[in-house]
Amino acid sequence: MSSNEERRQAAKSKLERKLARQEEQARRRRTAAVTATIVVVIAAVVGVYFLTRMDGGRSDAADGPSETGSPTSGREDTEISIPSERAPAPSRQEPLPARVSCEYRSTGEPAEPVEPPQDGEVSAKGSVEATIETNLGDIPLTLDRSLAPCTVNSFVHLAEADFYDDSSCHRLSTEGLQMLQCGDPTGTGRGGPGYQFDDEIASDIEYGRGYLAMANSGKENTNGSQFFLVYGEAPLSPDYTVFGTVSDEGLKVVDEVARAGHDNSFPTVGGGAPNKEITFTDVRISS
Repeated sequence: MSSNEERRQAAKSKLERKLARQEEQARRRRTAAVTATIVVVIAAVVGVYFLTRMDGGRSDAADGPSETGSPTSGREDTEISIPSERAPAPSRQEPLPARVSCEYRSTGEPAEPVEPPQDGEVSAKGSVEATIETNLGDIPLTLDRSLAPCTVNSFVHLAEADFYDDSSCHRLSTEGLQMLQCGDPTGTGRGGPGYQFDDEIASDIEYGRGYLAMANSGKENTNGSQFFLVYGEAPLSPDYTVFGTVSDEGLKVVDEVARAGHDNSFPTVGGGAPNKEITFTDVRISS
């Protein structure tokens, strides 16, 4: 097949995948709308039931705080402080072998149609340039194979399969840990690619502004598609795989989102959905 025919076929396949994603997203929105309507109706019926059984239709109970002591919604209004200096570039004190073996374990249905990468050896040398195109501007990344070759291989695989297209960053944290978490097409923080792979931890790395790292489910070796971009302080234990860096241009976009704050919808783990929505339109791999 000629190179022109290959490009046309690749473009056609990408369009077909995008149309399929859009149809699936529309189906989810329709289902969510129906569910919300049912919940509202049930809540109204229950409310009427209890109101009609209170003295004169009123309750003497005073409003009180939630059991967690933290709100589950509501905008964050506090102005945040963002460091201006980047952290030193991450590196391993002990280099990895030239090639390493990767295994991607199936875990169920992916949030978007995608197959796991092929198991086997990959290079632990060199870097890959990637660009996340968003509604707020581009976020250029440098993916470092010498830090986490299996992670870089997975990210490139998902990007080339358009897994991240049309997804939004679902969690922003501004206090203590300053990061923006992305990579879940469902936007809930519970979605993934339908596979997991092992950590590639460098225990001597200290997280800081400009680092790109993998999120996990709170257990070892549960990396999937979700990742986070560190824009400020990050006093984390070395339990999260660092696999690259965010450019200065990209940090400006992340800073813009961070300064708008969040809605406090993740009180248990900290942070919430960004008040300024950021959506990926494409993730391009350049080399």
